[in-house]
Amino acid sequence: MKAAPFAYQRAASLADAVRACGIAEAGVKIMGGSQSLGPMLNMRLVRAAMLVDVSGAQELQRVERRDGSLFIGGALTHAAIEDGALDAALGTDAAPLARMLRYIAGTIAYRAVRNLGTLAGSLAHADPAADWVLAMAALDAQLQCVSASGTRQVAATQFMSGAFTTALAEGELLAGVLVPLYSADMRWGYYKFCRKAGEFAEASCAAVFDPQSSTARIVIGALDGAPASLPGLAAQVARHGAGALSDGAVKEAVSQAAQTKDEVDRRLIAAAVKRAVRQALGVSEADKLAGTV
Repeated sequence: MKAAPFAYQRAASLADAVRACGIAEAGVKIMGGSQSLGPMLNMRLVRAAMLVDVSGAQELQRVERRDGSLFIGGALTHAAIEDGALDAALGTDAAPLARMLRYIAGTIAYRAVRNLGTLAGSLAHADPAADWVLAMAALDAQLQCVSASGTRQVAATQFMSGAFTTALAEGELLAGVLVPLYSADMRWGYYKFCRKAGEFAEASCAAVFDPQSSTARIVIGALDGAPASLPGLAAQVARHGAGALSDGAVKEAVSQAAQTKDEVDRRLIAAAVKRAVRQALGVSEADKLAGTV
């Protein structure tokens, strides 16, 4: 199929994009890399009177430190993050965070998609199985939403209210994210099950531990809606290490957080949780086989 007719405007700046978004009656849609919006337009699942292309707006590709956080512009592509676009701003004092973001970016779809797909595009699309939706929730990021009325920040854990549904208001666009600057002692894990490489996850988990900021967070994704946190299990892992990952403890935590999933799905999620947390703790397969964890 082909998309219904629409007008096209390439925004030269964030201000241009905001002005276009303010024309609510025009049926404006923001386009970054168009890796999700494009197919939906072609299948006529979405219609737009005007597409505003923000891929050339330099403000939306900015990477900089801001008051204990890293600002990542929404138009930055997955490939740019994979290739180390954040490394210089993060430096050696936040090297684990840089490695985590590079790793996650590199697992998204295929390189051809990563070359065009953008951080904000993925978050605003809000597919429950998307990698950035899960990662930003696990990192406790703040999402910067901009409109003609001003700028507001929405916690990543509150941004997605359901499948393909977000807190973005009419006339707002997602300009970027603010990720806390975790310490050099930060440990992280990320694991997802896909039918084949490049596909969306069927079960996924992100784990973040940082003793310097007293952070202990385990979040599961690829649910029916927004990612879900496992705070009790995370606290136990922070106290007792991999010994807290008993089959019963993980099963109970997953059952409470993923109540709409069937038993097979819950087992898959539980396996993703164990693998992500063990990755964060540096537990190897040899350790598990030896019975030391």
